[in-house]
Amino acid sequence: MQEASLKWMDIINSNKKINLHLVGGLQSNKAKDAFKIFNYIHSLDSEKLARILSDLEKKYSKRINYFIQVNIGDENQKKGIKISLVPDFLRYCQKDLKLNILGLMCIPPVNVSPESYFLKLKKLNEDLDLKDLSMGMSDDFEMAIKLGSTYVRVGTSIFGQRSSQF
Repeated sequence: MQEASLKWMDIINSNKKINLHLVGGLQSNKAKDAFKIFNYIHSLDSEKLARILSDLEKKYSKRINYFIQVNIGDENQKKGIKISLVPDFLRYCQKDLKLNILGLMCIPPVNVSPESYFLKLKKLNEDLDLKDLSMGMSDDFEMAIKLGSTYVRVGTSIFGQRSSQF
């Protein structure tokens, strides 16, 4: 959030048509800062964060677009909603909190082909009747697009490696 604020606040204030996407993880204590900057959040991964963002939407009369982050590889070290819990979490976000959920997002396990994980997320997205998919990063975006991704996260390819100060 510190990096985004430094890089984007002046640009956002001078051009209201810019739509910025938060593609990294979001801690609940940084939700208010993210809400002020971003129009899309690709990493909605907990009920607590969903409640905070819903409250901010009501308070500021601003709508954001969201992707639910799914822990597609069932990895303990990664954030995201377990596959079996996604339908209930989606219902909670849409019905109870009135969040605009566009689709699902995943980060497959490293050092294996992401194909089966992308296919699994695509099927789940279709089963839930969601329109968009956020999958694929700089190393695997071509496969993700072939398998149905509508949003890819290719920041490293565009901007290079991030500064270690953030």
